[in-house]
Amino acid sequence: MSAMDVLAALLVPVFFPPLLLGVIARTKALAAGRRGPPLLQPYFDLARLFRKGMVLSRTTSWVFLAGPVVGASTALLASLFVPLGAQGSLVSFPGDLIAFAYLLALGRFFTIAAALDTGSSFEGMGASREAAFSCLAEPAAFFALLVLVKLSGSTSLGAMLGPDLPQHWLHGGPSLALAVVALFIVLLAENSRIPFDDPATHLELTMIHEVMVLDHSGPALALVGFGAALKLFAYGLLLVRLATPFEVGGTVSGVGVALLELLALAALVGLVESVMARLHLLRVPSLLVGAALLGAFGVMLLVG
Repeated sequence: MSAMDVLAALLVPVFFPPLLLGVIARTKALAAGRRGPPLLQPYFDLARLFRKGMVLSRTTSWVFLAGPVVGASTALLASLFVPLGAQGSLVSFPGDLIAFAYLLALGRFFTIAAALDTGSSFEGMGASREAAFSCLAEPAAFFALLVLVKLSGSTSLGAMLGPDLPQHWLHGGPSLALAVVALFIVLLAENSRIPFDDPATHLELTMIHEVMVLDHSGPALALVGFGAALKLFAYGLLLVRLATPFEVGGTVSGVGVALLELLALAALVGLVESVMARLHLLRVPSLLVGAALLGAFGVMLLVG
C-alpha cells in the first residue's frame, strides 16, 4: 500500500463516521416534513461533550471508564480490517474475519460490563437485552461471512472483499444477495437502530443501548457516541463493499466512491427508521433468527 492509501485508511475512520449519524438524522427529519439538524451536528455534539466535565459515581470502578474507551478502540481497529476503496485492508492476515467479529464483541462486552458496574437496575436490564440479542446477531453475521469464505476460499476480509468479488457475484449471486440482506439486518441490530431499538427514545423500559450509558457524561459519553459511529462505519463499510463490488481506480476516487456509498447506506437506514416502528421486544429474536436463516440458506445454495 502507498503512503496515500495508509493515510486514507487511518484518517477516514477517525473523521468520517459521525457524518453517518448526521445523514440518518437529517433523512428522518426530511421524511417527517421537518428541516432537521445540520449534517455536522454530531461533530458539534462530540466537541461539546469533550469540553464538559465528567461525573463519576462512588459505586463505579475502572470498568465504568474502560467501557467507552474499549468500545471506541475496538470499533476503530475492526474498521481497519475492511478494504476502503480499491486498495486492500490496512490490517490483513488469514482468519482476520474472526478478529473483526470479536473485536466488536469485545467492545460490546465492556459496554455491558460498564453498565453492570453502575449497579443500576435499568442499566442492567438494558445490558441483559444487549447480551441476548447479540447472541442471535452473531450467527447471522457469521453465516453471511461464511458465504464469502466459501466463494473466495479465504478467511481474510481483504481477500474475501478483494478484486475477485465481481466474479463471485457471477457464480454465487443468489447466495451473496441473501448475505447482503442478512448483514443489513445485523447492522440495524448491532447499532441499535429501528426496528430493534430507538436511539431517540427516553423510556428506560424500552431502551437497549441508550439505557446502558445513562450514567456516562462528558468525555466518556463522547467516546460512547464516537464508538457507536465507528461501529456503524465498520459494519456499513463491510456491507457496501459486499453489495457494490465494482472498484474505481485510484486512491482518491476509490475512497470517494466508498464514502458516497456509505452516505447512501446511512440515508437508507434513515428511510427504514422513518417507515417502520420499533418491534416488540419479544419479536426481535424472530427477526434475528430470520437473518441467520437467510445466511444459512446462502451457504446451503453454494454447498448444493
